[in-house]
Amino acid sequence: MYSVLIIDDDDQLRLSFEKLLKEEGYFVKSAMSGEIGVKLCKNEKFDLVILDMRLPGINGLKTFKYIHEIKPKLPVIMMTAYTTAATAIKAIKAGAFDYILKPFNIPEMLNIIKQAIEAGRFMRTQVQMNVEPDDFSNEIIIGKCRSMQEVYKAIGRVSATDATVLIRGDSGTGKELVARAIYQYSNRSTKVFSTINSVAIPENLLESELFGYEKGAFTGAAFQRIGKIEKANGGTVFLDEIGDLSMNLQSKIMRLIQEKTIERIGGQETITMDIRIITATNRNLEKAIDENKFREDLYYRLKVVTINLPPLCKREKDIPLLSKYFLAKFASEFGIKNPGITDDAMLLLEKYSWPGNIRELSNVIQKTLVFNRGTPLSLKEISGALNINKQQKSNALDLFNKNICEYVRVLLTSDSEVYGKNIYDFCIDRFTAVIISEALNITEGNRTEAAKLLGISRPTLHAKIKKHNIQIDILAAPDII
Repeated sequence: MYSVLIIDDDDQLRLSFEKLLKEEGYFVKSAMSGEIGVKLCKNEKFDLVILDMRLPGINGLKTFKYIHEIKPKLPVIMMTAYTTAATAIKAIKAGAFDYILKPFNIPEMLNIIKQAIEAGRFMRTQVQMNVEPDDFSNEIIIGKCRSMQEVYKAIGRVSATDATVLIRGDSGTGKELVARAIYQYSNRSTKVFSTINSVAIPENLLESELFGYEKGAFTGAAFQRIGKIEKANGGTVFLDEIGDLSMNLQSKIMRLIQEKTIERIGGQETITMDIRIITATNRNLEKAIDENKFREDLYYRLKVVTINLPPLCKREKDIPLLSKYFLAKFASEFGIKNPGITDDAMLLLEKYSWPGNIRELSNVIQKTLVFNRGTPLSLKEISGALNINKQQKSNALDLFNKNICEYVRVLLTSDSEVYGKNIYDFCIDRFTAVIISEALNITEGNRTEAAKLLGISRPTLHAKIKKHNIQIDILAAPDII
């Protein structure tokens, strides 16, 4: 449960705010002055502070500065009236997460609270690399294969610099975790770390979210707004899904990297930025350049250092380590004993293709554990979580259709005397022999079970075995070609 401190001298607003956040599942404490709020921050742990600008005694801006000195990675949201918006902007430039104008829109406020808590967690939670996965208080990049060792080396080398980094890899390979590791081991680790997912924000809002806007810049722009990039001045910005940016925004990011400046929408002021840029994409940028969907000059600016994350299917030796980590982690979160996992279930995890990478593996372990009854995770449970049977049937049907069509085409276009005059009967007999042999293979020679599997009677099975001279002690299916 996340904890929130509200500092506001308005009793009615403070109490109603407390009630709202408690209903949303937060643990809430409140203070009616800056002095009390600062004292609480010194002595207790909070995930977020919501601070009013106008307070008795020390004002909101001074209160923020005291809190920021005590806990620089604790996110603070400022509340202000229109008349004090300029002061709130000063707080943003000093490191506050965001500001909300009174009276505020409740859904918008709740969304900003969620973003602030997530940002604070990202900044505070240490990302560890290449360690034994037994500490769930930190987040861990797990892997001992050679390709992951190269990733660790790259993180170590680039962290101490301000070089622009491009992280490449499929969805679910851990690109954001690598970006956070670079930030936390860098010289900017005490400053802001801002994550911006280009596809999570509607395209028509993305430019104003990134760069902010001036009052009157467009219809509805009733006040000046600081963008996410400007808020992170002095810190690090992680631009996820950089390959999805429009050409217009690509040119603005290019200017930010090259000239270290931005302009708010509708503004004339050029704002100098001191910022480190880390980007990530799962797209083929080279192909996008050829299709005129990505700027070539930006591409070369981004890839000063490139870190390539391997897909999980190329990290077979790391799958047991990752699986056991997720199993222990979710068992701890659910408050249950770790049931372990069987060898054949682990083997399935190692051999699976993992199109969703680490994220998919995590979801499969979590889903399986939810329905587990305290025994080691079995092959059947893991297969069910992966929908293996459904996938196998689909793949098998495609393969069957392809191979049988090719086989029949060969028979029909060949000299029929090689196979006999009646190709139809030859094919039926041949396929029957294959089907019965496979059924006997699966049931380890048990004729009763094989008959049930085939949906025929046991006498009929006996007749087919005799007719096609199928050897029960040699259960390999005959080749059909």
